[in-house]
Amino acid sequence: MKKNYTTVYALIIIIALLFGVFYFMMPQDYDKEDKLPLKEFSTQRAMDIVYKIAKKPHYVGSKNHDEVVVYLQNELLNLGLQPSIQEGFVMTEKGTLVKAKNIIAKIKGTQNSKALLLLSHYDSAPHNASLGASDDASGIATILEEIRAFLHSKTPHKNDIIILFSDAEEIGLNGAALFSQQHPWAKNIGVILNFEARGASGPSYMLLETNKGNAKMIENFADAQVKFPVSNSLMYSIYKMLPNDTDLTVFRENNNIQGYNFAFIDSHYYYHTSLDNAQNLSKTTLAHQGSYLMPLLHHLSNKNLSTLNTTEDEVYFNVPFRFIHYPFSYNLPLLFGVIALFFIVIIFGLGKQLVKFPELIKGFVPLFIAIIACGIFGFVGWKLLLLLYPQYTEILHGFTYNGHEYLYAFISGALGICFYIYRKNYIKNTEQQYTIAPLFLWLIINAFIAYKLPGGSYFILPVIGSILMLGYYIFTQKPNMVFNLICSIPSIIILVPFIQMLPIGLGLKFLVASTILTALTFALLLPILGNFIQKKWLATLFALLSISFLVKAHTKSEFTNSQPKPNSLNYVYLADQNKAYYATYDNILDTWTKAYLGDKPQQAKLLNTEKLYSKYGSEYTYMNQTTVKPIAKPTITFEKDSIAGSKHLYTIRITPNRNVNRYDIFCKNKNLSNLIANGVKSIDFKSNISAKTSEKIISYYPSNQEPLEIAFSIPVDEHLDMTLIESSFDLLNNTLFSLPQRPSNMIAKPFVLNNAIVIKQKVKPSL
Repeated sequence: MKKNYTTVYALIIIIALLFGVFYFMMPQDYDKEDKLPLKEFSTQRAMDIVYKIAKKPHYVGSKNHDEVVVYLQNELLNLGLQPSIQEGFVMTEKGTLVKAKNIIAKIKGTQNSKALLLLSHYDSAPHNASLGASDDASGIATILEEIRAFLHSKTPHKNDIIILFSDAEEIGLNGAALFSQQHPWAKNIGVILNFEARGASGPSYMLLETNKGNAKMIENFADAQVKFPVSNSLMYSIYKMLPNDTDLTVFRENNNIQGYNFAFIDSHYYYHTSLDNAQNLSKTTLAHQGSYLMPLLHHLSNKNLSTLNTTEDEVYFNVPFRFIHYPFSYNLPLLFGVIALFFIVIIFGLGKQLVKFPELIKGFVPLFIAIIACGIFGFVGWKLLLLLYPQYTEILHGFTYNGHEYLYAFISGALGICFYIYRKNYIKNTEQQYTIAPLFLWLIINAFIAYKLPGGSYFILPVIGSILMLGYYIFTQKPNMVFNLICSIPSIIILVPFIQMLPIGLGLKFLVASTILTALTFALLLPILGNFIQKKWLATLFALLSISFLVKAHTKSEFTNSQPKPNSLNYVYLADQNKAYYATYDNILDTWTKAYLGDKPQQAKLLNTEKLYSKYGSEYTYMNQTTVKPIAKPTITFEKDSIAGSKHLYTIRITPNRNVNRYDIFCKNKNLSNLIANGVKSIDFKSNISAKTSEKIISYYPSNQEPLEIAFSIPVDEHLDMTLIESSFDLLNNTLFSLPQRPSNMIAKPFVLNNAIVIKQKVKPSL
């Protein structure tokens, strides 16, 4: 008896398509050993720059920060440019104050037209010894290496090219705010290319920043013919609904300047930690960043950049080697046309009795069972894993070191569930009729998307593919696997990348979204997958594959030297009570933190009355009282304390008496007004940048120990109720403590104040 290998061939083709979708997202043939010609972008040369910038932490106020400034100036000088430094105090809407130090250079164009700005920040994240290789030495290196190649090839260009290496991005976008507010060149910028990172590997995503329409920006991006575009307008639609916080956002809101963000997000566990080093930065990812800049620089430096504003929007998305876009105005006609095509196919099917109404209705049963089962699997499964591995809660951003194994385990498990649920064919070619239910559901989903998230309207294309599969069967009365595989391509290249991207970008709590989307995608491909004879065997295979990934994840669940445990420790001195405590943000104490907090520490509610900002809303969990150390408190001087009419006017000067890295000022006076800090008012952005939280009015990061001077007023009948929290990042190096460094299987926890000596006291006149 002749065996039918159709299923095997189909599986091989689907696997090959999946491999191609991800493999061809990024350049794989970058220079790995030999140097490229000087006129071309070299990943190796760019990586050399990353190594030099990321040798040590270089956050604002650190000695290494100044050393990076000197290095970048020299690099620009070596390129034949004339760099300048823009320095000055700036306070953003969040109340973040710093003396930012921007590094700026210009390449003159042949015409007096709008300029192209190349933007990246050079400061690393404070608090946790981050080396900042990916975030954002990679962006600096991309720009420097491309500018070197651009100048070497003597490329003609009409527009000025401005290079801005901004400062203090990590603490509040201050460098970008300083340039956008005060530098004369800011008035002549036409468009911005901003290079960023929140991981260490994976594809770099292009994300637009526009105030109105994106059509002109998208058309120019397409015209530049980027070889490896990775972007889609669904991300754009979602992004515009959320608070944004890149340097580019400052220019968009403050100067109405549009631009392109380029950022990679995989290997998120390195983000803002000391493991954000050059060794962990993917060279493929760095090459991908360079592959964007080269064509865009050549195109936009010769384009009239004053014509990029429009009210029109376009849908856009990438496929391997291609960038597809079309106007939003196509969305509704396309949706209604597909709905009409769907009903035409159904009517013909009913007329030919190839579609039977009872079977059509029955198709909703396995569909909803699959969606619900996969959703429960994703949601409950991750909750159970958190119970089994409570140490995962110490990774605040939610993507664990073994996160990829969990991602593959849950996708495999969802596929196993789907194959099991659809394991029986009740009548011949029932998989064709059972496709009708998911098509109906997908049309409802697309109607919602067209109304609420029009940038995602290209999700209708996979639906068209499945309708064509069904239509071919109805009109020919037999399925065709080759035709069906061709029609499956839109589902594979459009939907599958989202299944992977959601947990990587948003954390493993979004595994539930991936499992549900897996079920929905499986249902669209029923004319192929439902036609497999050995579905029960495939269900077992994927279940075993899921278990194998879970086992592999288990072997990587413990913290090791290569996967260190994030932990935190601060020394907090409550000066008004003359009491001191060791404190942590950790939920699970380890041997190192227990040495200072003990086996039975107190709950740290006492220390959370003035909560410092944390990206994930963290607060102190445990504390343990300890010996008061002779730490020099700041000098608080009331330069002005007077009454003018109904206002009580204050000018307060706070001078550090030790090496301080941060001041946080909290004030319970709700009617505080006219706040000026070190001579500047806060910049009032229009909408999206997150405002200050709680009762905090200022976070000041001093350079060279410059004092903080604040002037403000409160109603005359109010008593001043102000608290100062002074922090230095030297707990592990201060000779008053002699604390040992963390063991090699531990790392400073990011996104919280860490390794700090903290003094907390009321701000009041000296007696």
